Amino acid sequence: MAPSQKMRIVAKDPALVSGENRTIVTALVDVPREELDGGPRGHRAVVIDFNASTGKLYAPPSADELEAFRGGLTDAEILGNPRFHAQHTFAIVMRTLARFELALGRRVSWGFDGQQIKIAPHAFVGANAFYSRRDQALLFGYFRTEQKPVFACLAHDVVAHETTHALLDGLRERYMDLSHPDQAAFHEAFADIVALLSFFSLADVVGQLLPPTAGSDASLIDEGELSIAALKKSALMALGEEMGLGMQRGGALRRSVELDPERARELSDESHDRGEILVAAVMNTFLAAWRDHLEPHFRRHPKLDRGRAIEVGTAVADRLLTTLIRALDYSPPVDVRFEDYLSAALTSSAELSPDDDKYRLRALLREQFARYGITPPDGATADGYWTPYDAQPHARALRYDRSHFDSLQRDPEEVFRFLWENRDALGLSSDAYTRVLSVRPCLRVDPDGFTLRETVAEYKQILHTTAGSLPRGVERPSSMPSDHELALHGGGVLVFDQFGRLKYHVYQHLVGKRQTARLHSLWEAGLLRSKKSVRQATAALHLERLYDVERNQPEVWS
Repeated sequence: MAPSQKMRIVAKDPALVSGENRTIVTALVDVPREELDGGPRGHRAVVIDFNASTGKLYAPPSADELEAFRGGLTDAEILGNPRFHAQHTFAIVMRTLARFELALGRRVSWGFDGQQIKIAPHAFVGANAFYSRRDQALLFGYFRTEQKPVFACLAHDVVAHETTHALLDGLRERYMDLSHPDQAAFHEAFADIVALLSFFSLADVVGQLLPPTAGSDASLIDEGELSIAALKKSALMALGEEMGLGMQRGGALRRSVELDPERARELSDESHDRGEILVAAVMNTFLAAWRDHLEPHFRRHPKLDRGRAIEVGTAVADRLLTTLIRALDYSPPVDVRFEDYLSAALTSSAELSPDDDKYRLRALLREQFARYGITPPDGATADGYWTPYDAQPHARALRYDRSHFDSLQRDPEEVFRFLWENRDALGLSSDAYTRVLSVRPCLRVDPDGFTLRETVAEYKQILHTTAGSLPRGVERPSSMPSDHELALHGGGVLVFDQFGRLKYHVYQHLVGKRQTARLHSLWEAGLLRSKKSVRQATAALHLERLYDVERNQPEVWS
């Protein structure tokens, strides 16, 4: 039996149309094969299509309908059939999950106590969509324009974006805590990056978004149409176009690739604004790698085979997306900064490809990130990689004799013992509460077939104190009362090789300049004066960029 099954999705969103009749572009995609119940309901995701605004529960698609959807639908059926919406949303959620698991070389958990995430394609009337850890759900809104209804669940970008929030929460649960502005921005930026790059797996649709070449031969494309300037303006780089148009924004929700590096310095610390800096750095890396790989041909001829251009673009996007997802395993579990993620991405690439790959992604990542003021942090190597533990200037010998190799690959208790036995060498605070969050054995495979076995363990430290009793090396804001209660957060990632030896220790200390910067940033933003949590504000963060829609709109379907 094949490991996947076909499902039909709206290729980007209903704003993308083609042909003489300007019909909505759809695509058949591979989804992990499993026995589905009505909903669809699978082992990792279940669709429960309840509309909280109207109190209506929509019927799930039948097995016959799921089969019929593969054959194609009219525009009226795409927009007017809630059961297709359910199947479409389920398919993109499962494709995104499968893409993460392929890159990481292991199963990926959600960020809550359960194996199945709930999906509500028509959860409410409103121009919004969000992931809720509390509800263990992905919730999508819809609204009407003068011309037609607009469904967030029919936008490939939006569904992939929200699914990425849920997956990132499972991989790095502390990234939704209050911290430096980069951390909240990272959640938004990473979700945008996955949505944009994963779209390139739909090669046929990518071809439809590249401009036609003047002349009779449609199999060729002009050099100018593949210039970086032209690609930046294309629909390939737009995120949430139909929703942006429906909300009268004049275009897509975001087109971060066009962000000028100088203007980036003027952006606020609001999560979406700041996140656009990271998205711009990554997507400009992608475009530079795509164009650079085609440059030798264009030096010989001004036109290129269209299929070849698409093939290179999809290959670059796939390689870059794999690198960026794997980089999560080399990123600190708390207080992540853009500079940390750069070093994590460079390290994850180098682990599988010691020589920079044929697309020069590491060189271009360094170059493009530097344009936006992001350089590797202190402690990284000259090339921006994390320094292996044994090569660190003040590395101390570690004790392995009391740790069991087999258990160290899967047992949090065994990893905690390793941490405790080596707490001084690893720089852990004995006064703080320490907990191992996860232990994940990985089998990674690069495009050339090279395999890499690692174990990634994540731990956190929390120290509860008051502003007047901060440990040496942490300075409180001058206006913070000395009796103000605080929680200092630290933690790290341990990356073990296939023999159980520590390769990397990527961590944030409880004390030092970063902890001081975190406290000052949160205090100045007013976030330490209340019990407000970033987790509780996930939906509100999205509403800052959208707008609420009147709740008295009529039901879309009778």
